[in-house]
Amino acid sequence: MEATRPPVRLEPNPKWIRGVHRGRIVVDSRTARYVWEIPYYPAWYFPVGDVHAELKPNGEVLRPSNRGDGTRYDLVVDGETIENAAWRHLDSPVEELRDLVRIEWDALDSWFEEETEVFVHPRSPETRVDALPSSRHIRVLVDGEVIADSTRPTILYETGLPPRYYLPKNDVRMDLLTPTETETACPYKGFARYWTVTVDGSDHPDLAWGYRTPLPESEPVAGLVCFYNEKVDIEIDGVLADRPVTHFS
Repeated sequence: MEATRPPVRLEPNPKWIRGVHRGRIVVDSRTARYVWEIPYYPAWYFPVGDVHAELKPNGEVLRPSNRGDGTRYDLVVDGETIENAAWRHLDSPVEELRDLVRIEWDALDSWFEEETEVFVHPRSPETRVDALPSSRHIRVLVDGEVIADSTRPTILYETGLPPRYYLPKNDVRMDLLTPTETETACPYKGFARYWTVTVDGSDHPDLAWGYRTPLPESEPVAGLVCFYNEKVDIEIDGVLADRPVTHFS
């Protein structure tokens, strides 16, 4: 028996959204829709009339699980063709989707909510980020070795994730941390760099990270170091915390 497909979640987006390619506004919408293609964050879908470039069908088809087949389009901007840049669900079982178009995030150079640039992917209206200075006593242990000991953490609370304890470098055994080439990006925090932690000759790759210049809502964690709760032992005011189970475990 075929598994029941979850309903498509679709909501109005009240923000003014614009997408820019080579200095030209290609998407300009005040009536975008949030569509949850995956559980973690929504995609933006736009009325076709809000896309100011040619949508050229290229014969390819996208077959998602619950939105109906998607007709793939190239996007032609001032004579330049951006391949596979968009799709539409022309025969979707969800009627509202039929008149909307989805633009691939990386097809354009930059995206804006009002006058604020958005990075990586659309931000969810249900995600909140609070970075709060604290006086909790935090100790981080790796293989039984104390790697960090601080009474001045900044705790970052982000919807859907465990609290993250960002610590001043002066409270971290930076002699055990080696920078790596890894970099990740988050639309709420910015671009992170990573360190491998080495204890008794054993390497723990990309176990710690930090943000040199985080985005405004996460600015209090600038220059601090954080460790994966899922992979280290963390004592909070003398009590060993359980390791959370997340997709980072």
